[in-house]
Amino acid sequence: MTVDPVGTVTSTDLIVGGMTCAACVSRVEKRLARLDGVSATVNLATGRARVTHPSDVAREELIAAVERAGYTAEPPPAPRPFEAASPTEPRAADSRARREERDRLLITALLSVPVLVLSMVPAVQFRNWQWLCFVLAAPVAVWGAWPFHRRALLGLRHSAATMDTLVSLGVAASFVWSAYALFLGGAGDPGMRMPFTLLPSAGGDVARVYLEAAVAVPLFVLTGRFLEARARRGTGEALRSLAGLAAEEVTVREDAEERLIPLARLRVGQEFIVRPGERVATDGVVTSGSSALDLSLVTGESEPVEVAPGERVIGAAVNAGGLLRVRATAVGADTRLARITRLVTDAQAGKARAQRLADTVAGFFVPVVLTLAVTVLGFWLGAGADPQAAVTACVAILVVACPCALGLATPTALLAATGRGAQLGVLVNGPRALETLRHVDTIVLDKTGTLTTGQMTVAKVTSVPEGLGHDAALRLAGAVEAGSEHPLGRAIAAYARRTLPEQPLPEVTGFRSTAGFGVAGRVDGHRVEVCAPGSALPDTLARALTDAEAAALTPVSVRVDGADVALVAVGDRLRPGGYRAVRRLRRLGVEPVLATGDREAPARAVAAELGVTDVHARCTPEDKARLVRRLRERGHRVAVMGDGVNDAAALARADLGIAMGGGTDVAIGAADVTLVRGDIEAVADAVLLARRTLGTIRANLLWAFGYNVVTVPLAAVGWLDPMVAAAAMSASSLLVVGNSLRLRAWQPAPSRLSRTVRSRARGGSRR
Repeated sequence: MTVDPVGTVTSTDLIVGGMTCAACVSRVEKRLARLDGVSATVNLATGRARVTHPSDVAREELIAAVERAGYTAEPPPAPRPFEAASPTEPRAADSRARREERDRLLITALLSVPVLVLSMVPAVQFRNWQWLCFVLAAPVAVWGAWPFHRRALLGLRHSAATMDTLVSLGVAASFVWSAYALFLGGAGDPGMRMPFTLLPSAGGDVARVYLEAAVAVPLFVLTGRFLEARARRGTGEALRSLAGLAAEEVTVREDAEERLIPLARLRVGQEFIVRPGERVATDGVVTSGSSALDLSLVTGESEPVEVAPGERVIGAAVNAGGLLRVRATAVGADTRLARITRLVTDAQAGKARAQRLADTVAGFFVPVVLTLAVTVLGFWLGAGADPQAAVTACVAILVVACPCALGLATPTALLAATGRGAQLGVLVNGPRALETLRHVDTIVLDKTGTLTTGQMTVAKVTSVPEGLGHDAALRLAGAVEAGSEHPLGRAIAAYARRTLPEQPLPEVTGFRSTAGFGVAGRVDGHRVEVCAPGSALPDTLARALTDAEAAALTPVSVRVDGADVALVAVGDRLRPGGYRAVRRLRRLGVEPVLATGDREAPARAVAAELGVTDVHARCTPEDKARLVRRLRERGHRVAVMGDGVNDAAALARADLGIAMGGGTDVAIGAADVTLVRGDIEAVADAVLLARRTLGTIRANLLWAFGYNVVTVPLAAVGWLDPMVAAAAMSASSLLVVGNSLRLRAWQPAPSRLSRTVRSRARGGSRR
């Protein structure tokens, strides 16, 4: 349960049981909306209701309202402390219910198969075969179909009609007519034979029995729901796998001793150990050690990420190399993993506009079908048709008309898409974001922290040919800068340690830092200065200085005993895949625009490297918001991608906000899409995922509506056998779910890992 800052509006989640179709969804939403100030969004695929209501409306009142509609409701299970539990995590009660459904299906199948064979294959029909079928069909029509009868009766008590009402009436009508035919209509003659046709038949001296329909309807519907439930659980598999990444125990270091404790007891500020092969217990900062971390299961990052002291790590990442000591910076619900899980869960609670229409239609669908069935029955009888033909048409209408596919069209696609997006490092807040993302034609990109990493790093080291050499100059510079707190100094020291791991940085004496100049000290008997370049540089370093300034890098000179021996170019590093991302966005019809608060030269240099032509430098947060407004006034659908507080206003003003997962909470809170992996190529993946998902939803709804438009008239004119109608009805739901499941295996492009492997096979990867 969450409350807004004012404390007047509350959001509550409920688990609703007993829903089987979109008509159920519509009924629960309408019943909750009868309470003053209450609105609800119910998801058939997850069985969850997201209810917004005044804070003075207790949760018990909401549960009572759902129960008055004929369904069950309960609060979701509370997650265990310090754990990002999945909302789709199976519970013991759910497991028991699934076992009962499986057992009911198996027994129903064992009893139904002989009835179907005997009814459909005249060659195997023996004397009194119809009475054996009647004995086998009776428990199927009563016990096998009991879930439908029970829910239909429960709906009747609450003046509601759902899919279960249609199935229950269809089974009852088929079985009752067959009993009449056997006992009073002449079909009970020991030598009776019945031919099988796909189209219903009527007429003759002997009434036809529909025992095959009486068993086929519950058999096919139970089978369809069993397979549908398995498929729907599969759509939430990605979210459950995310929740299962949390470690159970952690090794902490206290008083020079190591102890294994439950993760729930870990607190912010404590240090813990991560050995090779173990998962990082929670978000933190490395205090000692270095290693490579596998983040593929958390952020979709396919390549291991190197970490060293002072760098941040994400909980649930797998330590692929050395021993790490980490200081916890976040635990429980504040971790990146928990935030990812919450974002995906919230996304699955929403509805697309098309699904709202489908649910509205479904609310009227079942009463209309019941009215149509009665009308067709009366019309056939009033026209003097055979009663058997009239009953056949009526039963076929009841069975074939199913709003289940309407209710599943969007939720299953959204479940599969959000789960797949989480695996790819793309978190979408809900259907509205997907719908908007699909139509975006302009994206405003921030530079620092979005297109670049936001961290200074060494781009190039140039040494004079006759000097100490590249490695020696870098080693001396790194040793002096190891005592500096300046970002440039830290970048040079870190680069030296990383580039020369087998050569420890030597001791420094007489260290001195001068503001505006640089640092100096004695290393291995040499006077070493790392400072701003002077005017009298050797030709090699002068050319390197010109190149560095042209690329908007910061040049630093290394002097040893008064002579310039090397030039180090330091700058903000571009994120991987930036050029590919821009190129892919243009192919998708999305034009990139660069807007940054940085100087003109760095902005132009980054834009040139990425291929962006529209550049806006020295932008304040207000300037970025005004730029977004101007673009929207020109008719563009604008997305903004940023990571900092200064991007929050533009993110909120845009049609769609996209935040980097490593950015500030303010930026993430103002965004509709969050990219948790560091590769900005994920934004192109997000656009493609949105378009594929919306296309899948449209195809599902087209089928769901089109199926009923075609089959109901066929049933009304007597061209659809009830058994075929039952199979078609089950197949419609399975087709919708199966089409949505294709999103689980969706691949936007060849993975970066495979590209790296191919590149290395050719002799090395390109920068």
